[in-house]
Amino acid sequence: MPKASSFSRFTRGIRHTIRAFASTKHPVLVHIVPMRRCNLACAYCNEYDKTSEPVPIAEMLKRIDKLAEFGSSVITISGGEPMMHPEIYEIIARIRYHGMIAGLISNGYYFQTEKIKKLNEVGLDYLQISIDNVNPDEVSKKSLKVLDGKLKNLAEHAKFKVNINSVVGGGVANPDEALVIANRAVELGFSSTVGVIHDDDGLIKGLTEREKEVYKEIKAKGTRSYARWNWFQDNLVDGKEYNWKCRAGARYLYVDEAGIVCWCSQQRGTPGIPLLEYTHEDMRREYITEKWCAPTCTIQCVHQVGHLDAWRDPQISLNDYNKRNGKGLKKETVAQVLSAK
Repeated sequence: MPKASSFSRFTRGIRHTIRAFASTKHPVLVHIVPMRRCNLACAYCNEYDKTSEPVPIAEMLKRIDKLAEFGSSVITISGGEPMMHPEIYEIIARIRYHGMIAGLISNGYYFQTEKIKKLNEVGLDYLQISIDNVNPDEVSKKSLKVLDGKLKNLAEHAKFKVNINSVVGGGVANPDEALVIANRAVELGFSSTVGVIHDDDGLIKGLTEREKEVYKEIKAKGTRSYARWNWFQDNLVDGKEYNWKCRAGARYLYVDEAGIVCWCSQQRGTPGIPLLEYTHEDMRREYITEKWCAPTCTIQCVHQVGHLDAWRDPQISLNDYNKRNGKGLKKETVAQVLSAK
């Protein structure tokens, strides 16, 4: 497997973006979970456990192959902590084998030099690490003090893109620490983004006035990248709803450790269909139907995918979809309603 390079990532990214605008019939971004277990226990997180086993590698490869059959563009591996999976490098290599862009979301604890070099060899394209505070506390151990050595390793050895994400509103005592983290990311040559904390449904929680100020300051520091297509958060931070078309279940898929397709990490169990049984018809249904949680959703990756189709194909309610689909409409009418242009 050839190593990823900045030029090859750029050209592949352009190619996948053009394809995403040209056709709505494939997933643009998939988050897949090979490992729900995590070495940490951050107080605000609902995406980990302490006991589950890694998904067997044969099953993971079947899921990746299925996503390739769908024509998926970007596969991001998340968790739990995916670097705890014993075959993480084989998983990444399989994604790259199919020509898909390979990403990884990690807590940052496992980036010793030799592991970074292995990630280079299998062709990882990008990595995101969320850092919550400067010093570890009862809320989070994802701290700059603990992780700075790993960040230096990445700055020196990583051939893949690294983004450091700060989150405001997660219960950290001093929100200004997010600014320290963002400044350190820029100093090391990484991109920097900022997110806002959500509840267990992925919906906005209230922010303090200082947290709102910190959010805006960090956002102003960021460099240009697709990861910064996050203007929807401006409305949410100010306590307003955001009107958009969520294409989760179609253009964005979340595949949990059981292999179940979900709208996102916070709406696990819906639509609740095994990936290996998922069909293009399922994707067309999810593409055209509204999501109840959309107006106050903070899940940044789902919003970013939604931007691609914001200008086309209005959505209908699931009830209307079921009525149309179940009352004997002419097949050509149903096809017109569901077609992805």
